[in-house]
Amino acid sequence: MIMRTDERPASLAEREERLTETSTLPASERIMSPPGPAVIELRGFSAYYGNFRALHDVSFRIPAKQITALIGPSGCGKSTLLRCINRMNDLVPSFRHEGLMTYHGVDLYDPAVDPVEVRRRIGMVFQKPNPFPKSIYENIAFGPRVNGIKGNMSEIVERSLRRAALWEDVKDKLSQSGLALSGGQQQRLCIARALAVQPEIILMDEPCSALDPIATLKIEDLMKELAKEYTIVIVTHNMQQAARVADNTAFLMMRPDRAGELVEYSDTDSMFTAPKDKRTEDYITGRFG
Repeated sequence: MIMRTDERPASLAEREERLTETSTLPASERIMSPPGPAVIELRGFSAYYGNFRALHDVSFRIPAKQITALIGPSGCGKSTLLRCINRMNDLVPSFRHEGLMTYHGVDLYDPAVDPVEVRRRIGMVFQKPNPFPKSIYENIAFGPRVNGIKGNMSEIVERSLRRAALWEDVKDKLSQSGLALSGGQQQRLCIARALAVQPEIILMDEPCSALDPIATLKIEDLMKELAKEYTIVIVTHNMQQAARVADNTAFLMMRPDRAGELVEYSDTDSMFTAPKDKRTEDYITGRFG
């Protein structure tokens, strides 16, 4: 979608007003459930850090073996939502939640659910590549060893590196430090490390923000290839990236109390060509954010 040239740029006050606007369409109009089985489902999910509400009453379904993008202005709760999915926020002492988040129908926050097992099934790739200060081989082998995964470790390492499209680059230097790789290669190494523990879902928090355009395109191509086998949820500030790789997109914004809320959720083509909410259109076309 292209901004009309006859529209004057919004002032800072107008942008702030749009940012804190709270009127929304009924959920039945702005939250479209994608076809196919849902692997993750949120129902009235809210997240808190102490008395601060970071997410407000979020409800939507994440389908299996597709790429779902979370977009929205900084501070609207995208990364908080991502970290709630694999319970990384449990490590924050002041964190608590309300509502329901399920994984294949099982309440992820049920006291009987082991958060360590959740994080094995739902892997995480961070904004900045963070290889361990170990060899390339040991970066991949560490997770399977800790999780007690049986099998030929060299085969696991090779399979993970091949799935991350990194094997041909590193097959002759597996004993070298992972920190010696380029930024894009380090990010693919981190993806391979996540794949080595056999997850079903891969969460990616702005995985390309620290990379150059060529490395970014390689990661995007890799995401599309991985989506044939894995469910991927990505946080991105890059609208072009969301349009290129995501099957579905969720747009979040801040309420006046600074809590993040889900404004709109649909397949990506529909959101970028015919958004239901005016705020979605304003954000996608760059009129604020």
